[in-house]
Amino acid sequence: MSFGEIFLWELMGTATLTLLGCGVVANVQLRKSLGYDGGWLLVAFGWGFAVFAGASVAAPTDAHINPAVTLGLAVNGQTPWEQVPVYIVAQVIGGAIGAVLCWAAYKLQFDTHDDPGSTRGIFCTGPTVPNAPWNLITEIIGTFVLVLWIILSPQAGPGDSPGVPEFGNAALGYAAVAFIVVAIGASLGGPTGYAINPARDLGPRIVYAVLPIRGKGSAEWGYSWIPIAGPAIGGILAGALALALPAT
Repeated sequence: MSFGEIFLWELMGTATLTLLGCGVVANVQLRKSLGYDGGWLLVAFGWGFAVFAGASVAAPTDAHINPAVTLGLAVNGQTPWEQVPVYIVAQVIGGAIGAVLCWAAYKLQFDTHDDPGSTRGIFCTGPTVPNAPWNLITEIIGTFVLVLWIILSPQAGPGDSPGVPEFGNAALGYAAVAFIVVAIGASLGGPTGYAINPARDLGPRIVYAVLPIRGKGSAEWGYSWIPIAGPAIGGILAGALALALPAT
């Protein structure tokens, strides 16, 4: 596959991811939205199915839509290193585009929200208890679970009986990835908002910093390195562990 094709599909897939993912948070947080105060589980399920939609769009490029996944697959030998920069640049730009589209969809609700200073969380993540080392560890753990699961997830293959295949998780398609993202959000998302994806956080954070949202708060650039470094480290560790495990 050419670099141009990788760029196109990863950009479109990641844009779909952040449009729907940031969208569910906007739906829950903005007071004049029908989903207002819908709760954490709605956010977790919304992000999970946003991953399903984004991954389905980016299927031609194996649906990375996440630099941590790209790095993990590169370490594991499944993605050529020369393709990695193309994947990551497309993912970050796609994340920004999706965030702009989310803002456009909810423009009137942003304009009439009574607490505009709290809207950063619609676009990017932040800790409930600020502590850089532990916040970093939380992001590493969540991303490690995601990327290791993606690499080790059972695929379709020959079964024990002739002519009867074993489908593993492949029968679920990208819905299987949605389930693990929902699980991570419900179980590990509380401390930092589970970025588990540098592009999902950085692209929308840049957009939040420049969008004309009345009374908006800070983009919190001092924290922004954690949802970049944590997922990157988690993805690399997952790829390295998967590479070291015996073949099955």
